[in-house]
Amino acid sequence: MIRLSLAALMLSATAALAYPVTVNSCDREVTFDAAPARAISNDVNLTEMMLVLGLADRMVGYTGISGWKTLDEEMRAGVAELPELSAKYPTKEVLAGAEPDFFFAGWNYGMKVGGEVTPETLAPFGIAVYELTESCIHIGPKAKSSMDDMYADILNLGRIFGVEAKANELVAGWKAQLAEATAGVDRSSPLRVFVYDSGEEAPFTAGAYAMPTAMIEAAGGVNIMDDLEKSWAEIGWEPVVERNPEVVVIVNYGDVTAEQKIAFMEENRAFAGIDAVKNDRFVVLEYVEATPGPRTIKAVEKLVAGFWGN
Repeated sequence: MIRLSLAALMLSATAALAYPVTVNSCDREVTFDAAPARAISNDVNLTEMMLVLGLADRMVGYTGISGWKTLDEEMRAGVAELPELSAKYPTKEVLAGAEPDFFFAGWNYGMKVGGEVTPETLAPFGIAVYELTESCIHIGPKAKSSMDDMYADILNLGRIFGVEAKANELVAGWKAQLAEATAGVDRSSPLRVFVYDSGEEAPFTAGAYAMPTAMIEAAGGVNIMDDLEKSWAEIGWEPVVERNPEVVVIVNYGDVTAEQKIAFMEENRAFAGIDAVKNDRFVVLEYVEATPGPRTIKAVEKLVAGFWGN
């Protein structure tokens, strides 16, 4: 018992020496004097980042999943011991009521610019916020979407929670997996790809700053809307028809299924001349695969197979 106590004390002392830790979060620097012990994450992909780092025991709950998405078996098992505090975006009162010390969210991933839940409004409650890198475009300029966005979040979470070795191991493994998955991709003539998230009157799609743009490029394609200076946005159908995608990537979630979205495009005479529709070339990604998180590289593998028949 004495040895265990001494070992625990030594481990605690070693961990304490690693702090304070400062990370970049969008346009802010956030400093942590100790690892958070009562964390909340918003949305399915951010929650999976916490889970893959082994941080479930540092969490008091999650928000923003069941209101839009259905959890698969893997995800349900990961959050089985955690309460969902809000089915959609949480209120400030809901978050404060859980007495967390950390909120992992993003702009349009649980927070809205000018909304009631922001890093500034949560600070008086002692809640530190780390923002999803992909979402930073909503509050200021950033580089075009890349895999480094997802890697940065994992590495920063690793530093914040004192699990850097695990974070480094995950990122190294994903980089090797991505290199292997895309090694044979012919990039001389990238496929024209459109991302169809939702909407019939006007489609909601991925722009230059959304993760699918980086995933499509990694798989040997080009997002036909990569000149859209946004992450996710609603557009008109005219540029889709004009730019004639060879493949349509369907994001599957919500009340309208992937099959229904495909049927809508195939049965609409306005889209009859689109190469992807004529040749029945659709690739379906689940929401959690189309957003930054632990399934990003597997999603690239799915795109490579859908684009090139591998």
